[in-house]
Amino acid sequence: MTPVNTPHAHSPGGAPARISVIGEALMDIIHADGADGGSPRVSEHVGGSPLNVAIGCARLGLATRLVTHFGEDAHGRSIAEHLAANGVEAVNGGVGPTSTATATLGADRAATYTFSLTWEIADAALAALASTEDSAHVHTGSIATMLPPGDQTVHSLVQAAQRNATISYDPNCRPSIVGDNTIARRQAEVFVQSSDIVKASDEDLLWLYPNRTLDETLAAWLDAGPALIAVTRGALGPIALTRTARVEMPARAVTVADTVGAGDSFMAALIAGLAQLDLLGASKRDQLRRLDHESLAALIEYATNAAALTCSRPGADLPGLGDLGPMTGTPA
Repeated sequence: MTPVNTPHAHSPGGAPARISVIGEALMDIIHADGADGGSPRVSEHVGGSPLNVAIGCARLGLATRLVTHFGEDAHGRSIAEHLAANGVEAVNGGVGPTSTATATLGADRAATYTFSLTWEIADAALAALASTEDSAHVHTGSIATMLPPGDQTVHSLVQAAQRNATISYDPNCRPSIVGDNTIARRQAEVFVQSSDIVKASDEDLLWLYPNRTLDETLAAWLDAGPALIAVTRGALGPIALTRTARVEMPARAVTVADTVGAGDSFMAALIAGLAQLDLLGASKRDQLRRLDHESLAALIEYATNAAALTCSRPGADLPGLGDLGPMTGTPA
């Protein structure tokens, strides 16, 4: 990812939205086949789904903190430097080694992962609570909501944040980490019930619920409490659902460099778009539930464009305001 400095995106109220993201930061070690049959290439990039979302939110103009875990090692220093370069404030609760994810890119440029992980943020519990208490929105997901012992701390922070913030969640399932989909399903449902906005991929939902259709799972999750559910489906494009509106649109056609970070880019743009609609914060919950079809379509188009831009670039290089501009149809 390339550091990008962008101006703050202001909500209609005038102040930059304060966002807290809770979740893992790690080093992606990417193995890719060499061009024209050459030697395989290995590169290292700062990564982790929640970290990517935090970077994406900051690049789209939101004042962003990341509550995370990384060690006092070379990889940890790279993470700290990258967050700072992108304007993300780090709240680090970790003392163990920095986690790593080794990604292997297939012929279709899609990534498969293996992990060496530590997830614990107890050493920053008070700072994490303070961070969420002054945020309009809190996002979490992925490994941080599945891996003990930190998953329980994350859920406690989310529950406390509901008093003042809207909540978003992306399960971003990793079967190689939580191999039992019964356990993963139980964990995911706990966070779905605590969230206002949920984003998942079709692969997530079909792994969690192999005996249900996507539409059945979307309906069940919407009934569990969230105002908005979005599912990404790769080249098929996303579906988004509220209690009163449904949007389905094709993916944007791009030349795909790889798919690393595409879902995180979609999530970050979803949050940034809701900020532009002035729909973040506990006081906006009722308005979020009444999101009309036109606004939902503009929001999902914005997120889809962000994901497409990320797919067109190598690695998780998420777009900024200079790439996307403001969402169309937002209030003046």
